[in-house]
Amino acid sequence: MCGIVGYIGHRNAYPILIKGLQRLEYRGYDSAGVALLGAEIMNYKIKGKVADLENYCKDKNKISTVGIGHTRWATHGVPNDINAHPHYTNDKSISIIHNGIIENYESIKKALLKRGHEFESETDTEVLVHLIEEIQKKDNISLFESVRLALNEVVGAYAIAVISTLNLDEVIVAKKGSPLVVGLGDNEFFIASDATPIVEYTKEVVYLEEGEVARLSLKDGFELKTIENVILSPYIQELEMSLEAIEKGGYEHFMLKEIFEQPKSITDTIRGRLLSSEAIIKMQGIDSYSDKILNSDRIIIIACGTSWHAGLIGEYLLEDLARINVEVEYASEFRYRNPIITEKDVVLAISQSGETADTLAAMRLAKEKGATVLAICNVVGSSIARLSDAGAYTHAGPEIGVASTKAFTAQVTILTLISLLLARKKSTISESYYRQLLIELETTPIKVENMLSKNNYIKELSAIFVNAQNFLYLGRGYNFPVALEGALKLKEISYIHAEGYPAAEMKHGPIALIDENMPIVVIATKKGHYEKVVSNIQEVKARNGIVIAIVTHGDTIVKEIADYVIEIPEVAEPVTPILANIPLQLLSYYIAVMRGCDVDQPRNLAKSVTVE
Repeated sequence: MCGIVGYIGHRNAYPILIKGLQRLEYRGYDSAGVALLGAEIMNYKIKGKVADLENYCKDKNKISTVGIGHTRWATHGVPNDINAHPHYTNDKSISIIHNGIIENYESIKKALLKRGHEFESETDTEVLVHLIEEIQKKDNISLFESVRLALNEVVGAYAIAVISTLNLDEVIVAKKGSPLVVGLGDNEFFIASDATPIVEYTKEVVYLEEGEVARLSLKDGFELKTIENVILSPYIQELEMSLEAIEKGGYEHFMLKEIFEQPKSITDTIRGRLLSSEAIIKMQGIDSYSDKILNSDRIIIIACGTSWHAGLIGEYLLEDLARINVEVEYASEFRYRNPIITEKDVVLAISQSGETADTLAAMRLAKEKGATVLAICNVVGSSIARLSDAGAYTHAGPEIGVASTKAFTAQVTILTLISLLLARKKSTISESYYRQLLIELETTPIKVENMLSKNNYIKELSAIFVNAQNFLYLGRGYNFPVALEGALKLKEISYIHAEGYPAAEMKHGPIALIDENMPIVVIATKKGHYEKVVSNIQEVKARNGIVIAIVTHGDTIVKEIADYVIEIPEVAEPVTPILANIPLQLLSYYIAVMRGCDVDQPRNLAKSVTVE
């Protein structure tokens, strides 16, 4: 969850590190720090955000061509100056930054304490740097070998960068379970958790694989090994990301920018895949496994957070259109109940970042059991993309806001395409309905534009509910997962308690909470279970609840009983979730802004959850 950056070369490292940390701050913002290498290590770190670090460093010596930086999401130890990274040895000769969790740090720490090591922090990371020092001094070996051997003794996940006063022209990096990318320049190297800090300087990158450790040397170049000491050759890839994609572009927040980018991200996701004039869908990764999918016992969708909600919509799509048995699982729980998986199962992993630790662990378990593992993710070259047998990329572009918006609608778009592709192969829907859905999906970006034009109205509506303490979101069928996602967005960024429920389940508990102070968001589109949802609204109004209804354009029945309505264009039911989600994103955003919340970096959250 933490963000790490590093640089070694001919430029001053500090500005590169700070800019990189700013771009990675969505990964964690409890504390921040940098270590700059010279005759001694200049280690500057502080509780707070990167801006606090910049202010702290104003009067410090920052001249160095080698450095590492870190922005933290706390796991071991409270957010404070001492627990902030980088960490160093007692003699301050070796410094480390770390993203991940060292699970056996306590046993290692006890052993090191007996050998005279002293610790300042409560972190697992400080234990690792002391272990590296212990191995180096005991065996009188290089920093590279010391790091490699130390990593053989730790259990857990890590992406690390290590520097030492004894090795002024090199940085050691390693990766297991947490992402790490190395950018290659002209006798210089850039290090980061993802490509966003690197794209400004180079297009050539190497994504470290599981259990790899690398020496980045100005003298000897790029040296790569496994932690078991197998020498490897680095695989160099070209970045496709643009610098403009990771800037705010005049918007107040990344989240608002990303909400308004959805017409483009949906268009980019269907481009080249949906050919309505020819009535075909082209998805090579999925198509090559289509027979296996259609002959499988079931599809198991695994995901976390917002991606899990997309997976629930996928369940409705695949079962309704393609008539395939689908189960949707929290990746974080999937492997802990000893699941029954066979080679006849297809596991579909969904992740925006492609680095979600729980999802990766669930995928590995599925592969061990012989299942076919497919993936939907947004980041080319990510761990989940590499681990899967095949899959499909969303083309949402970089998503910086912690609360996922455009990635979610892109995931649902991909799932709709997959469902339609399989439905046609299986002949489970009529040709006319298939063609209708193709056209409706193709024109979705225009309809999303229509929804975004209601921005000012939703902003005015949001002002009414700034001081609400609780929200309830209700939906049926395809729109039940939309209710879950709407509630999640609100609590993520506004810190208002919100729950999503199937509308029919309201009577089994939540109805007890309803009074004149309780806003109820009801997705009441005409397609699907309209009459039953209308009855649910009436039940709410009978108890003086305040109803905000998402309705189909031209609706008259709900308008008469709801307190506030937001219209969406009329579409076929399988396409409804994409459109119904848009006003809920805007509602959450404006309520959060009006409450003075940091919508891009909500408290306690990070964008990419790379620890279990």
